[in-house]
Amino acid sequence: MGLFRSIVFLLVLYLLQESKTSLVQLNNNGYEDIIIAIDPHVPEDETLIEQIKDMVTNASTYLFGATQKRLFFKSVSILIPENWKNKPQYIRPKRESYDHADVLVAPPTLPGRDEPYTKQFKDCEEKGEYINFTPDFVLGKKTNEYGPRDKLFVHEWAHLRWGVFDEYNDNQRFYSAKSKKIEATRCSKSITGINRVYKCQGNSCSINKCRIDSKTKLYEKDCQFFPDEIQTEKTSIMFMQGIHSVVEFCNEKNHNREAPNLQNKMCNLRSTWEVISNSEDFKNTTPMVESPPSPVFSLLQIRERIVCLVLDKSGSMSTSDRLNRMNQAAKHFLLQTIENGSWVGMVHFDSTAKVQSQLIQIAGNDERNNLLKSLPTVAKGGTSICAGIQSGFQVIRELNGQLNGSEIVLLSDGEDSTAKNCLAEVGNSGAVIHFIALGPAADTAVIQMSTITGGSHLYSSDAAQNNGLIDAFGALASANTDISQQSLQLESKGLILTNNPWLNGTVIIDSTVGKDTFFLVTWSTNLPIICLWDPSGTPMGNFTVDSVSKMAYLSIPGTAKVGVWTYSLQAQRNPETLTITVNSRAANSSVPPITVNAKMNKDTNSFPSPMIVYAEILQGYTPIVGANVTAFIESSSGKTEVLELLDNGAGADIFKDDGVYSRYFTAYSENGRYSLKVRAHGGENAVTRNLRHPPNRAAYIPGWVVDGKIEANPPRPEIDEDTQTNLESFTRTATGGAFVVSNISLPLPDLYPPSQITDLEATRDEDMISLIWTAPGDDFDVGKVKQYIIRTSGSILDLRDNFDDAQQINTTDLLPKEANSKESFVFKSGSIPEENATHIFIAIQSVDKSNLTSKVSNIAQVALFIPQADSDESDDENDHNSGVSISSLVLIVVGSVVIISIILSTTICILKKKRNSSRPATGF
Repeated sequence: MGLFRSIVFLLVLYLLQESKTSLVQLNNNGYEDIIIAIDPHVPEDETLIEQIKDMVTNASTYLFGATQKRLFFKSVSILIPENWKNKPQYIRPKRESYDHADVLVAPPTLPGRDEPYTKQFKDCEEKGEYINFTPDFVLGKKTNEYGPRDKLFVHEWAHLRWGVFDEYNDNQRFYSAKSKKIEATRCSKSITGINRVYKCQGNSCSINKCRIDSKTKLYEKDCQFFPDEIQTEKTSIMFMQGIHSVVEFCNEKNHNREAPNLQNKMCNLRSTWEVISNSEDFKNTTPMVESPPSPVFSLLQIRERIVCLVLDKSGSMSTSDRLNRMNQAAKHFLLQTIENGSWVGMVHFDSTAKVQSQLIQIAGNDERNNLLKSLPTVAKGGTSICAGIQSGFQVIRELNGQLNGSEIVLLSDGEDSTAKNCLAEVGNSGAVIHFIALGPAADTAVIQMSTITGGSHLYSSDAAQNNGLIDAFGALASANTDISQQSLQLESKGLILTNNPWLNGTVIIDSTVGKDTFFLVTWSTNLPIICLWDPSGTPMGNFTVDSVSKMAYLSIPGTAKVGVWTYSLQAQRNPETLTITVNSRAANSSVPPITVNAKMNKDTNSFPSPMIVYAEILQGYTPIVGANVTAFIESSSGKTEVLELLDNGAGADIFKDDGVYSRYFTAYSENGRYSLKVRAHGGENAVTRNLRHPPNRAAYIPGWVVDGKIEANPPRPEIDEDTQTNLESFTRTATGGAFVVSNISLPLPDLYPPSQITDLEATRDEDMISLIWTAPGDDFDVGKVKQYIIRTSGSILDLRDNFDDAQQINTTDLLPKEANSKESFVFKSGSIPEENATHIFIAIQSVDKSNLTSKVSNIAQVALFIPQADSDESDDENDHNSGVSISSLVLIVVGSVVIISIILSTTICILKKKRNSSRPATGF
């Protein structure tokens, strides 16, 4: 048993390095515990389950070959929605949930948008979030457009697991190559094919040669690369895995470093195989001798939620108003957060534990109010976390004799040296432990329990005005309930009022929410005067006052009015701490609500390593862009740092306008726990749904060249961006969990360089080169750099590997701007030392006030020549009709025949008349 605990502890230390999403483990070359979840909005179809099995089984074989006999898929859980019929072979999940899904099978965001993609918003070599497939793709209805499912699954798995990027680029399909020719963006360059424009209008389609764009000197925007159906080249899976011969990733020898794709940009010109072979998966495995076994599948169906609250009432809970604050938060959880149909029980613990309520199924307010009566009223005694958890297990087993998929919500404020004694029991239980740490002394051992069971780790300081405890309980909506049933937080705000007794503000109820809208007000001393007005100015009264717990709440019947609600709270004591929390649910189950999800890039960190804050705003699976997003990061002592998060594709943000807002966090103030809260506000006519294709979507196969002729697929459905409608105003808040920072010693030294410039672009006009980029900051993306160092070279690898030796450009007149501003600079190209250079490659390094230098930027390039199209590719300006559709050709031929026939007929008639007029007249 001691050995098992040691192994578990080491595993936990490894898992805690990254913010937890996936539960996948690599064991003896095989990936275990992969979760493929079917979205509740997918219509029931048992064929879908069988097709998932078939896809993964074939993909495992393909993966094994592509990784040189190293890796395969060993075990997969398929998560089946609760609204599908129950089957005897469907069992209850344990840790598996939609939050931990590696693959989501969900309806397309728009009709016809069936492109597979991987949600990926971190740097090269970092894991993605999840893979998204549509049911039609899984059912094999999109093979012509995207290639075999198994091969594409491996393509997306490479995104997800190893943090590589695509080797095509739909935004820049062609480039000027060193060969002085126009080449298609691909890897490897040995993939053969032809370039053509394929367009359809109605039932008429045409294939034309590509014309040269006068501005870019490359092929026009609509030109596409059509690969030959028969190839011999084996690479690359990250370009077009649908090619039959492709079975490998591009490696160092055949990688196309010239291609303007994301793999080159994000991974510093390294091939996908170089990145993959440097991963922990490869470092910890060796090639297998035997072929791997087929994957093992488990069919898991979501069932009703089972939760037991395990609440600390030890003596330390009597300090800092902790017991009362816990009861306020627990009451909010029971009245608003927990979903109808759920089973809820309750246990109190100090040095021993006592069951306060067996499981009760929530059907309405009666059950909720009964549970409120079970909350603790007195704090005393020691702390035995294991006793509390074990009693919680006992309560849950009373229902059906098992713990699988059940949840323990554990709140504790004290240390307990014996907590580690039940770690093995918790790990083997099948239950999920959510840990809410209250105050700076809460036991760190319990973090291990939440990690190994796939639960949440949340934190609240003793600063009541930050509303952390209510936020933490509010974050525990079910991970397996349809989003339309989940309670969403619209507002969470608090203040310590001294000279000014008013807490005033507004909260927006947008049309996607409004059902079960719930207002909660808390105070520390005396009941304040509470005023609330709906959007039409009608005052809303009848708050239920709970004077014992110092809280008042109001539930809006039916669906709340859409618009701006106004509140005004007047304190009756000085000083006074007031908070207000507003929650609501989706107004319509068929219209997904706007949601915000927040997280840090790691759960634990050691100074001086920086951290990154992420917040994603979605409606369904559609990104929301243009919002104002603010992060509030609270330390153990209650000190709060405020950060504006950005979706600008610079600094910590990888992709612009993908709905993921990011920022570096380095303003550490102390060792210990920190909590994250994010507030998002979308102004009317300022935010939009981004209907464009996802950044990491699968390559759409335009067609194949067969025996020299193109057999085209229907054109990919395109989105007219002008049809995108602006969203209405909205507000949301979200809790991003807790993280732990160590090794901090104040005052903090200046150890942070400027962030890497990742969006450098260059254009050439005769002998002048223009550059644009986003300004980094003195400390990553905060502040202002001291100077920029710009260097050029005729060799892309020399510039990458020997930047300091490259030719430097005079930047005396370049004065840096504040971080996240747009920078521009123009210089004369001059001469290039390298002989026979065909391009000028440019990169930038930033220097801060402490002379710390950033990483070298992405490498931009300009061609020193006008690239030449192949003789059989380009379409001359004066011969732009050389490519015509079959139907047009038929019409021309038919028309010509008709005209010739008319001319012939007319001529014959005229000749006949002439003959007749020259003959003698005759009579009968």
